[in-house]
Amino acid sequence: MSEIKVFAGFSHILLEVAAALLPLLVLFIFFQLIYLKMPVYKLKQIGIGLVLAFAGLSLFLQGVYVGFLPVGQKMGTALASLSYNWILIPIGFVLGFVATFAEPAVRVLNYEVEKASGGYIPQTLMLYTLSLGVAASIAVSMTRILLGLSLWPFIIIGYATVLIMTRFSTRTFTAIAFDSGGVATGPMTVTFISAVALGVATTLEGRDPLLEGFGMISLVALAPILSVLVLGLLYGRKERENEPKPADGLRAPDDHRQQRDGQESG
Repeated sequence: MSEIKVFAGFSHILLEVAAALLPLLVLFIFFQLIYLKMPVYKLKQIGIGLVLAFAGLSLFLQGVYVGFLPVGQKMGTALASLSYNWILIPIGFVLGFVATFAEPAVRVLNYEVEKASGGYIPQTLMLYTLSLGVAASIAVSMTRILLGLSLWPFIIIGYATVLIMTRFSTRTFTAIAFDSGGVATGPMTVTFISAVALGVATTLEGRDPLLEGFGMISLVALAPILSVLVLGLLYGRKERENEPKPADGLRAPDDHRQQRDGQESG
């Protein structure tokens, strides 16, 4: 039985993460010495957070290379080899929903949206909205790979729809929507779902992995924008329905004022 080398190449990962965090550390030290002047206890907290971030990023990337990428490709290869490979579409929907539901960046964004809106936009509602949007985009991506369709029509029609919807949506939901598109393309989706798509494109006959295997992340970035804009339109419709209306037989205050001004001028 061959030994599983979990930490093979881990030293290279440590160097990559250190090189990525070092500029941030240097920039923080510069601002601390000149502008911030934070107390010692605060610096200790930041130092502990930096160590935890370094360890977490290193372990996560090692887990991606050892586990996520291989199992994603194996899974895509196995499903694409089935005679009923259409099952990739519902499985892709489920994988997209679960991956987004577990995405840390998505939860952070939803928390910030709920806090900034004073609870007007609940984070649970945002979480389900983004998860369903990404799930639908993964299902569409699997359909595109199975049928060998081009990516361009999906991108052009999708962003044209986004531009039209922003005309009818509020500025608040438009801003949240475009941020959601970037947040949804986080490590969970990119590392696992893209590996599945690449395995499918590699296995299917007549499919080019470079053409059909990639491009899925662009649809994942588009889907949350559409889903949040739809949520904004539903919010706007609900607000219009809840607006107070003058009772039958009674005039609105502006109508009374206009009638009185007309009588005085006469």
